[in-house]
Amino acid sequence: MFSTQLPPNVHVSTHPCLVAKLSQLRSKTTSARDVKTLIHDISLLLGSEALAKAMTTTPGPKGETPLGFTYETITAAPGNISLIPILRSGLGMVEAIQTILPQPVPVHHLGLFRDPIALAPVEYYNNLPNHLASASNETPSDLAIILDPIIATGGTCAAAIQTLIEWGARRVIVLSVLGAAEGVKKVAQEWPEGTEIWLAGVDQELTDKGMLKPGLGDVGDRLFLTIGK
Repeated sequence: MFSTQLPPNVHVSTHPCLVAKLSQLRSKTTSARDVKTLIHDISLLLGSEALAKAMTTTPGPKGETPLGFTYETITAAPGNISLIPILRSGLGMVEAIQTILPQPVPVHHLGLFRDPIALAPVEYYNNLPNHLASASNETPSDLAIILDPIIATGGTCAAAIQTLIEWGARRVIVLSVLGAAEGVKKVAQEWPEGTEIWLAGVDQELTDKGMLKPGLGDVGDRLFLTIGK
């Protein structure tokens, strides 16, 4: 969908099941319980596609099956991965990606909101280890995976990428359910040599308030039953 108009580091899934689930998620009649399930399912499918391209396998030591046969173990690389959910809606994608990965990985939260007037990102929470690589005893991730269901103007996601660059992440994957074309292009240009963006779909328009059109509403409100707050 619109992939020919997007930069080469942007990937829009054409998986039939994923596309159908995105259509279900758009509906205003979809319950909060089903919204949570659909976000999880879409993240699972999208994450599988993204990580198939981003990761490789390496042989490990010999193992033994319950019947006593030996086999060569396989590990996935890179092993130093972090999940970076953007609060609060990114929390709905975490479990799906944890399910895919063969080993537990750290989850570092970033709190960013979009100023309703300027539509610019404002950071209010940063759970990266000491924020900067030079100040941290923990090695920054070889692969940092940003989980942010919606890319609208692109400012929030671009700010998150910049934060990860400053932290010392070596590569970034952005997983989003839906993005606006112009916002996605902005994110793709933030660090094109180090970032790959994966989406379930792309909308062409934004409203005056910076919402996707037709979009799927405010994912955080729909997940946490705060619509109208």
